[in-house]
Amino acid sequence: MRVVFKPTPTIAKKQLTVTRDRQEIKLITRGRHDPCVVPRAVPVVEAMVALVLVDQLIAHHGQCQLFPINPALQDSIKPNVELPNLQPINC
Repeated sequence: MRVVFKPTPTIAKKQLTVTRDRQEIKLITRGRHDPCVVPRAVPVVEAMVALVLVDQLIAHHGQCQLFPINPALQDSIKPNVELPNLQPINC
């Protein structure tokens, strides 16, 4: 399996930019900006792999009947109320 992350988007240096009023200003980023995303990436990758594997297992079960079905656990669904005999409508 190959995992790829994009670089962190925040650049920790002053940048020249323009406001909506067309005034030139210097943009300075503040706050926590980790240069390494590896500590946060590991649980994200593990969770995504688990989701993809379960999704594929469910799809395979739906298409190929991966697991044998236990007939003792399969109850037929019976309506509580009897439906009247409806005649088809010819349009």
